[in-house]
Parts: sequence; structure tokens; C-alpha cells
Amino acid sequence: MPGPPPAVAAVRVAVRRALTEGALGDLSDPRPPGVGPGPDAPLLLVGCSGGADSLALAAGAAFVAPRLGWRAGAVVVDHGLQEGSAEVAATAAGRCRSLGLEPVVVAPVTVGQSSEGPEADARRARYAALATTAHRAGARAVLLGHTREDQAEQVLLGLARGSGARSLAGMPAERELDGAPGVLLARPLLGVPRATTRQACTELGLEPWEDPHNDDPRYARVRARRALADLGRDLGPGVVAGLARTADLLRDDADALDEAAATAHLELGEPPWPVDRLAPLPRAVRTRLWRRLALAAGSPGTDLTSAHLLAVDGLVTAWRGQGPLPLPGGIRAARTGDRVSVGPARS
Repeated sequence: MPGPPPAVAAVRVAVRRALTEGALGDLSDPRPPGVGPGPDAPLLLVGCSGGADSLALAAGAAFVAPRLGWRAGAVVVDHGLQEGSAEVAATAAGRCRSLGLEPVVVAPVTVGQSSEGPEADARRARYAALATTAHRAGARAVLLGHTREDQAEQVLLGLARGSGARSLAGMPAERELDGAPGVLLARPLLGVPRATTRQACTELGLEPWEDPHNDDPRYARVRARRALADLGRDLGPGVVAGLARTADLLRDDADALDEAAATAHLELGEPPWPVDRLAPLPRAVRTRLWRRLALAAGSPGTDLTSAHLLAVDGLVTAWRGQGPLPLPGGIRAARTGDRVSVGPARS
């Protein structure tokens, strides 16, 4: 019997790898042929917009997940940002159901406005809806359809912003979903080209939704996508793969530095910390310590920049009696004598 078309096979292999390796692999339980998952099997939800990437992922999960002992459903987030968004969401939900996914939840959200811009605002609302839906459904995992091009775009945007190694490491293949303890967020298609997901939809007879925002230059990601296309023409077709590979390599480096910072935190104990014990540490470790303290105190990670962290580090390396430094979220860093602290500002 002939196998599936190549693009369909590539998506299924990527989903199978995600569900059998890493943290999700501990939950998978391959089923005998013809035996589906039981009612107590773990549930995963595919975040599906109806676009080619998430629709191909939904199809791949619908085929692979039951064979590995998973129940597979979907969540469709309706951002309400475009006319007819409810109809688009309903159509995407219908396609997920036609693939055999169950439950399929449509989650309408209200996108707030902040100084971070519409992309960040929509992303915040989307991830909050994913977390809420996963918690209510009792899901153990949420799968997202980010592809190799999405990873390359993330790295390119980080380079343009002058970001550090953690940002340039791109999107992790799996992490805990914020706001949903115990729920894993996984991206099985990070190594799969976007053209493959589109071809998989064609081979399966699935018609993806074409999001008009994907061609709107007001959005930074759209501009990054166009810049990548220009780089590919000028430097060769390996640019996308090279940037994605850079993310993988830098993620290993960033993980090692985070581990070093965690070890230093244990050795230093609770702040305030003496300068003579901080000064010998590499700056890359110290700045991670400041970030850890600021986040633990309630500073929003989206607003905490490298400039903030370097300013805090100056309390160790270039202190001339300067006063407390304000950080986002009502947090402050201060040096008193030979000790440095980071915590909530006193009212």
C-alpha cells in the first residue's frame, strides 16, 4: 500500500516526533492497530486559525495523536479584529471537526490596547484564551503551527532590535503554557518549511484561510517576512534554514547561562547581595540574576529590556552613589553600601 504524499508524511512525522520525544513523550502510549484512545487518555488541543500551517498541524494531529494514546481536539481563537471574524472562526472549527478532532472550542477574545502595539496585544489575548481553554478542557498540551519560517522571522526581528541570546534563540519547541500550570505548549512544525504545510493542505483537499493581516506591512512580522524573501534572493535559499539553525544553537547557550544564573542564585541566597560576590561573576550571569529577581518581584517580562538590566548591573560595576533605579511594574534596584537589591519599590 502506498504511503501518504510527501508533505502530509512530513507533517505527520513532525507531530509524531513531538509526541514521542521530550516532555510529551512521557504521556504517549502507542495503541494497537484499530484501538483508539480511551476516555481517560490525555487530551491535546491544536490551536487552529484555519490558515495553512495550523490546518496542516490539525490534520497531522488528528491522524497521529490517537495512535499514540492521545485524545485530540482544537481551539480556535476569534480575535474579533476583522469583519466576519466569527464566520472565519466557525469555518475553521468546522474543518477541525471534519478531521475528527473533538472537542473543538471557539474562544472569542477582546484584544486590549497597550503601548506594545497590536501584534503584542493580540498575542497576549490569544495565549490567555489558549490557557483558559486548556484549563477548562483538562488538556495536557496545546500544539501551535509555527513553522521554520516563523522561527527565522523571530530571529531576524531579534537581531533588528539588538536583543540578547535568549531572544535570538527564537521560539522553544516546548515550554509550559503561561497561565496553565501543568499544560505544555508545543510547536511540532518548527523544522518544517511553510511551503510543506501549504502543500499538505493541498494534498489533503483542505482549503486554508488566507489572513489579510499576513500582507499588511503595518505589522513587524509581515515586514520581516518580506525582508527574508529579499535576503533569500540576494544571499541564497539557505537564509531561512540558517537563521532557524542559529536559534537552535543559541538556545543551548542561553539554557547554559540560565542554569549558571540559577546556581549563582542558590549560592548567593536571598538579596541584598554583596558586591564582592557579584563582581567576579560574568556579566551574562549577573544580568540574568537581575532579570530573575525583577520577574519574581512582579516586573512584566515584556517591558523589561536589556537597557534596564545593564543599568542595574552598573550598580555593581560603575557605582558612584547613584540612587535607586526604577524598573517596569513598580520594581526598583538599589545599592546600599556594598549590597545590591531588586524588589518592589516602597510606597
